[in-house]
Order: sequence, then structure tokens, then C-alpha cells
Amino acid sequence: MTDVGPFGLSVRDQALEADVQAGLTAVEEGLLEATKSEVPFITEAAQHLVRAGGKRFRPLLVMLAAQFGDRHAPGIVPSAVVVELTHLATLYHDDVMDEATVRRGVDSANTRWGNSVAVLTGDFLFARASHILADLGPEAVRVQAEAFERLVTGQILETAGPQDGRDPIEHYLDVLGGKTGSLVAVSCRFGAMMSGAEETVVDVLTQYGERLGVAFQLADDVLDIASDSHESGKTPGTDLREGIATLPVLRLRERAARLGLAEDLALCELLDSDLTDDARHAEALRLLRAHPALEQARRDTVRYAEDARSALAPLPECAAKTALVELCDAVVHRAG
Repeated sequence: MTDVGPFGLSVRDQALEADVQAGLTAVEEGLLEATKSEVPFITEAAQHLVRAGGKRFRPLLVMLAAQFGDRHAPGIVPSAVVVELTHLATLYHDDVMDEATVRRGVDSANTRWGNSVAVLTGDFLFARASHILADLGPEAVRVQAEAFERLVTGQILETAGPQDGRDPIEHYLDVLGGKTGSLVAVSCRFGAMMSGAEETVVDVLTQYGERLGVAFQLADDVLDIASDSHESGKTPGTDLREGIATLPVLRLRERAARLGLAEDLALCELLDSDLTDDARHAEALRLLRAHPALEQARRDTVRYAEDARSALAPLPECAAKTALVELCDAVVHRAG
């Protein structure tokens, strides 16, 4: 039994373990090859986050989903490289938008080289992903294009905020479905699709990926508040500092509106103040870490992880299904 992939996922089946490890090794090689340029500086910038490591959550899902068909089909590894390149590109762009200084335990690209280089490097990665995708066929291009549209739409909706009268929590969960759920769903879809799995299996795994992706991001929201930078690999409370209301903050505001407790209202007021001030930011983090809203956000994470687990019910019992179920548990564990 060996730990592979994110969160120390334990794979108890030796054949599955060998397949997954071989696939992830090939993906790593593919990422380094795809991020090479004739211009050394571009190679350095493009490989900055690749070499920083990461969970490789999406490629892992591709490999596990491929177990329901021909796990050695030629399109599996390239499709995993595509989804990870797309994910990495969004990180370069996100760090510019969030003015983040740390990513995966190293300086963010925008900190090291400036915003322009970070944005253009993200664009370079999108271009390389598209180049690989073109060899996987028109259906793969369509699936990726639809997911990318959803991803960008989710980012825009987050920036615009909920329309008047819309429940902010409902709006936020829709945002996460686009920003995170879409690409995680495509990871599962590509793995199953490239392996030639039956269409019903492809659909089940896509639904699983969508729900797991939302749970994964909700766990990130909790981790951003509850952890230190050593655990998360990035600066804690980045979204707080930028005034982005993630689920713990939305749960706090919901509770404040419903109960009207003085301490809740005071914390909301603090969160609405200028949190670029280090002292205010530290105080907001301290209070949120002790607030019931954080526990409610944890419960929401568990609910989405359980929904993902339930989606797997139609699949036959096998080692890959067991691993996918354990990923749901791992996401919940990550949220504490």
C-alpha cells in the first residue's frame, strides 16, 4: 500500500498503484516537455510552478477514471497534461488578480517577474495545452472549450458578485462549479473518454468530478482560513486581504443577518475594512478561526464530498472506485 497523488491517497491494489504511478510519471515528463521554449526565459517562467510541485489532483483523476476502460489508451496521458497545464495557467492569472506573493511554497510568478510576465506565461501555457489538445480530436477540443468557458464565466461571476436578490451563498457555489468543478469534471471525463469507457460511465464520472471539484475548493476555503502557509503552500487569508468572500465569510454574514449578534456584526465590520493592514488582517483571521461559521463551512465541504461519493454508486466495485471514494474522504480530512 503506497501513498500516491494528493493528500496521501492510499492505493491498496498493486496493479492500480503501478498504473497510476506510471501515468503520473509520464504526465510529469509531459509537463516539462510542454513548457519548454526556444527562449530560455520563457522556459524558466513556464516551468516555475511545474517544478514547484503540487498535488497533481487533476491528472490523478484522469488516471483513475481511465481504469474503467483501456487504461493504456494513447490519449490518456496527453489529456492529463492538458488539464494540468490549463490549471497551472489559471494559477498564474489568479495570482495576478489576487496580488498573491506565494504559491506552492515559492514566490509567485507575479512577485518574481511582474504582472505582465505572469499573465503572458499563463497565456503561453494555454497555447501549449491547445496544441496538445488538437491531436486528441474534435470531441476533446469541444469538451475542453466548454469547460474553459465555464471556468472563465465562474471567474467573471465571482468578480461581478451576485445580482440583487440572489442568495450570496447560492451564487458562490455556482461560481465554484464553474471555476473549479468544471476542470475537475473534465479530468474525470477525459480519463474515461480517452480509455473508451461506456458513455454511462463517462457521465457518472463527470458528475462525480463536478461535485468533488466543488468540495475540493470548499476545503481550500477552509484551509485558507484555518492553516498557516507551511500547510497550504500559500499566504493564509489571501482572499480576505483582497476582499473576496469565500464560504466561511458568507456563512458569517448569513448568521449575522439572521441572529444580529453584536460579535458577529463587529466581525463583519472588520472584514469590510481595509485588510491590507497586517494587524487588522491578523485579527480577522484569528476571529474567523474561532467562529462557528468556519465549522459550518466544514460541514458544507463534507456534504459536497458525500454527494460526490453518492454519484459513484452505479459504477462496478473495483480498486479504482475504492480510490475515488477515498478521495472524497481525503478532501474532507483536508478541511479538518
